[in-house]
Amino acid sequence: MAETKVILTKTVAELGHSGDVVTVKAGYARNYLIPQGLAFKWSKGAADQIESMKRARLAKSVATREDAVAAKAAIDGSVVEIAAKVSESGKLFGGISAVDIASALEPKAAVDPKSIKVETIKSTGEFPATVALHPEISASFTVKVISE
Repeated sequence: MAETKVILTKTVAELGHSGDVVTVKAGYARNYLIPQGLAFKWSKGAADQIESMKRARLAKSVATREDAVAAKAAIDGSVVEIAAKVSESGKLFGGISAVDIASALEPKAAVDPKSIKVETIKSTGEFPATVALHPEISASFTVKVISE
């Protein structure tokens, strides 16, 4: 299997952060990472770009670290109530998505729906959830689904 080196331009889950040099399968780089703008092909002249991307990421993480600590204080241990339409047997019509949870968390802190980890919610009740606010900081909370 042919592998190729790429430089990530954005953070990719399970792979790395912006500015990281990673080795991936050639097809993954050619068909997904590069067309989506998530990476570009590695070359010797790209070392300057890597350094500038890492400096920018470090500056941004320092700025957002304080925000993440404040958001963790607001979210940690809280209960988020979401009202949904429920059948007579207690099952939801549809489900509760991470986007719904993120919008319910909006008064406390703005979070990315992709960073919320929760089991599939298809009925009423309480469900534990976590949200990654920063690479080193996460907050735990409870999602309470009630009927409308």
